[in-house]
Amino acid sequence: MIQRIQTIYLLIIVVLMVMIMSLPMGYFYTETSIIQLSSLSLRSGEDVISNSPWPMFVISIIVAIITFITIFSYKIRQLQIRLTSYSILFLIGYYIVFALLVWKMTTTYSYKFSCSWAICLPLISIILGWMAIRAIKKDEMLVKSYDRIR
Repeated sequence: MIQRIQTIYLLIIVVLMVMIMSLPMGYFYTETSIIQLSSLSLRSGEDVISNSPWPMFVISIIVAIITFITIFSYKIRQLQIRLTSYSILFLIGYYIVFALLVWKMTTTYSYKFSCSWAICLPLISIILGWMAIRAIKKDEMLVKSYDRIR
């Protein structure tokens, strides 16, 4: 069962979560400086301004761990579906934390914000998680049909 298509989807999600941890999610602009928003910190050049985005980093670690566990729980398909659903919920939470952080920074300090292409990676992970759930359900239906034949 480990060679199924859902395993590939879940493995891609793990890779995307590792990419999310290291890539910048966007940039805040002022008249004098550019501040980079990553999942772990706000940076201006080489200086770390704040570690306020750490919840985004924690969420991406949690999703990577849950998804990695999901890959190896292939014998318990209902658990796979549940864990994949939890990871999707965490990814939605990632976007909520991201939106709150951007809203706070733009209203409090009147920065202008520009998104990076990496902000699409959680959305791609949500879509892949949904596709993995569909493939897991398809496997479950196949196993149930074989049980009926016996």
